[in-house]
Amino acid sequence: MLKLRLKRCGRKQRAIYRIVAIDVRSRREGIDLRKVGFYDPIKNQTSLNVSAILDFLEKGAQPTGTVYSILRKAELLK
Repeated sequence: MLKLRLKRCGRKQRAIYRIVAIDVRSRREGIDLRKVGFYDPIKNQTSLNVSAILDFLEKGAQPTGTVYSILRKAELLK
């Protein structure tokens, strides 16, 4: 089963997160299938690859709670 989840990057106290499609059995920092966006909570910036996200959602990928709220703010999900 696939999930859309956050993967932590950046340095200490300045974290940014990549939104990745990953197998549920992998760790947070495990090997991802594809990077589909990023989220910077400090600058409150989000960049999304909309076509890739919609493709993974059609294939049955489930977003985590945080990714779901990011997608809802970007008006991809209703």
